[in-house]
Amino acid sequence: MGTLRASTRPIPSERDQVGRVEPAVGMQRALVERAMRGDHEAFGDLVRASTDRLYAVASLILRDGDRGQDAVQEALVAAWRDVRGLRDPDAWDAWLYRLVVRACYRVAKGDRRRQVVELSVAPTGGSTTGPDHAGALADRDHLSRALATLPIDQRTVLVAHFYLGLPINHTAAVLGIPVGTCKSRLARGLDALRTTVASTEPSA
Repeated sequence: MGTLRASTRPIPSERDQVGRVEPAVGMQRALVERAMRGDHEAFGDLVRASTDRLYAVASLILRDGDRGQDAVQEALVAAWRDVRGLRDPDAWDAWLYRLVVRACYRVAKGDRRRQVVELSVAPTGGSTTGPDHAGALADRDHLSRALATLPIDQRTVLVAHFYLGLPINHTAAVLGIPVGTCKSRLARGLDALRTTVASTEPSA
């Protein structure tokens, strides 16, 4: 496989995914403002636009699709309960990410099954064929397995920064940690990821 290509982007970025339909900025703000007034339909529209992304993020962090779904459900319940207290409608996405990350930590903390599980991310649908695509999927699976070996603190930073494409300062804000701590976890996580991938690459 050669040089680790995860050095700049270890997992596929949210920005790389095509065909995703989300509310325009102005429309999203209007929906958030309605949800803040108790409009359940507007809240439902916001949730439908975010669920797939949140599920993928939670699954990457927790390394398990079922636990990821539990975390997302917990976060969405909290979001509906607390949305009236959201100060800035434009902060909806960051606020929702923060709720999901916190839910992931609670699920991970409460999980007493210390068994090794494979990373499970919901499929986007459709089968793929062809050597090029198969090779890309193999590389992605290899990186995903390596990501799953990291401590949850490092894994969460990597998911927020690379998968969601958040700048370091935004990542730190979402996770509720100092920027310096965020940078440190990112650096340690990348170093560990490179080491793990290099050690598990098949011989040429």
